[in-house]
Amino acid sequence: MLSDEELKEQTTRCMNCGQPFCHAYGCPLGNFVPDQNRAVAQGDWRRAYALLSMNSDFPEFTSRICPALCEASCVHGLDEEAVMVRQSEKRIIETAFENGWVVPRPPEKENGKSVAVIGAGPAGLSAAVTLRRNGWRVTVYERRANIGGLLRYGIPCFKLDKALIDRRRALLEAEGIRFVTGIEVGKDLSADWLAKQNDAVIVAIGTPAARDLKIPGRELSGVHLALELLEGQNRFLTGELDAPPINANGKDVLVIGGGDTGSDCVGTAIRHGAKSVMQIEIMPKPPDERDASTPWPLWPYMLRTSSSHKEGCERRWNLNSLRFIGGSDETASVQQQGWGVAGVEVETVEWEFSPEGRPLKFHAVPNTKETIKADLVFLAMGFTGVPKDHPIVAQLGLAQTPRTALISDAPRNIYCVGDCASGASLVVRALASGKSIPLEESIAKPCRRKGLSM
Repeated sequence: MLSDEELKEQTTRCMNCGQPFCHAYGCPLGNFVPDQNRAVAQGDWRRAYALLSMNSDFPEFTSRICPALCEASCVHGLDEEAVMVRQSEKRIIETAFENGWVVPRPPEKENGKSVAVIGAGPAGLSAAVTLRRNGWRVTVYERRANIGGLLRYGIPCFKLDKALIDRRRALLEAEGIRFVTGIEVGKDLSADWLAKQNDAVIVAIGTPAARDLKIPGRELSGVHLALELLEGQNRFLTGELDAPPINANGKDVLVIGGGDTGSDCVGTAIRHGAKSVMQIEIMPKPPDERDASTPWPLWPYMLRTSSSHKEGCERRWNLNSLRFIGGSDETASVQQQGWGVAGVEVETVEWEFSPEGRPLKFHAVPNTKETIKADLVFLAMGFTGVPKDHPIVAQLGLAQTPRTALISDAPRNIYCVGDCASGASLVVRALASGKSIPLEESIAKPCRRKGLSM
């Protein structure tokens, strides 16, 4: 966290901006970034929190895990370092908690309507708090033992302390939101029944299907989807399990996939005491600086190095995985003998680029096959959407896009929000989606001011 002097310097720099893009273009929530920063620079923390809480219901989460789209569109980023908006936001919300300013905000009046929210991840929580504050009677159903979705079960504890989720849950319950956990809608409880019992249903189930890698040897033990590691570790650290189901201690770990989830696997494996950790990616290595294909104020295409990478990880690009190699005779039954993965055969690829400089397609480079040693392999290649055979889809009769995103059924007051409606994206976009349900008397949409906001 920045010192008081550093924070004042950062927020004062924000005042030199003549035409801000951060709030209207950068932030999906429409946070009043320049106004908040001016209040911080003046030492008016109460006003800074009042401004922040107008559009952001969970700043303690976004200030820690959001990639800061606002900073990418900061005017100062044109010729120098962007203002550190996320650090300012973090200090604002924690100062507010320390001073007792963050209190339950129940509705001024009830509207007599009830809504069932399916899923207690970022989008579901955002929808729940928005609807409740507009008078709805809200019940949130979550299949896991606790709320938070990927905030709790996907993002490692070293990036987001789960006590922050518990702190917020207590506030939401004090506002009148009811949480029903350990109940899987579609299996333990009919989604159609919920629709009949409520005036509206909000579907916020994320993207349950992770992208798999169906190459020879996938059945070998030791090859896991990323969330098998991350969820198991978080459940262990928060007391849901007595031991982590996967332990990387003393093992050579290979992470396939170069995004944030892959980085989280890297950091978790290092904390387990892995012998070595390597992360590979089929895409080309991004440039060290903002690429010309993503000029300001677009989100820059460039190399990003996380704290997990700095802790000890070899990174490689342009590698296509061909097959998983077992540690014993591969012709025998893996299930019977219990043999596990010992390595991954990969091949170097070259990419063709668009005129704008973005990678389009690749081809293999001859005579570049090699085997990377690995006792554990984690597949961190994103998510593919909602399976067409998902029980909630069938029970609610929801239509899907060609990419399996769910489509809301407004005439029946069934609304799909977050990743299940848009595809896998950022927590801050899921939060914004949860606030945008067009139900009567339900929504207080983020205000997006035009022009100067100072």
